[in-house]
Amino acid sequence: MKEKITSAPNRNRIGNAWHHFLTITHHKLLVMEGCFRVGLYRQGLLHDLSKYTWSEFKTGVNYYQGTRSPNAAEKEEKGYSPAWLHHKGRNRHHFEYWIDYGQEPGSAMQGMKMPVKYVVEMFCDRVAACKTYYKENYNDSMPFEYFNKNRKHYMMHPETMELLGKMLIMLKMKH
Repeated sequence: MKEKITSAPNRNRIGNAWHHFLTITHHKLLVMEGCFRVGLYRQGLLHDLSKYTWSEFKTGVNYYQGTRSPNAAEKEEKGYSPAWLHHKGRNRHHFEYWIDYGQEPGSAMQGMKMPVKYVVEMFCDRVAACKTYYKENYNDSMPFEYFNKNRKHYMMHPETMELLGKMLIMLKMKH
């Protein structure tokens, strides 16, 4: 049975805030480096700035663990994560940003095709997340393994999924 995650005690809030700040900043710098390598300078600079807003940052203070996203812990406790809902609605590199009703009348929600520049940023984001959370245990197969394990649950446009998958396989196969 999973251990229930609860909000951090008050005595840990300052430490959590500091460590969460370091974690999101490290992640942001890794994404920025990846984006700069492929010429996405603006996206690299602006990546995940919403994580520094109080709407999202407070979840990091309350649920910081250092080994995974605080949003996941918040979701376990509350059944949803206001920080994640805020984040995905403001950051175009998340496929969840691109979910909408189809064009046909009465269509269900579906993944819309993402512009390539945001798929590339999503690739950089996934690699940086694995590097951030796995630290010295990271290897280039981890981003693909995570994607492949979860892809059946993704409401992602098929072409977007194919492109992201190809990039992650290329990374995995480079060694």
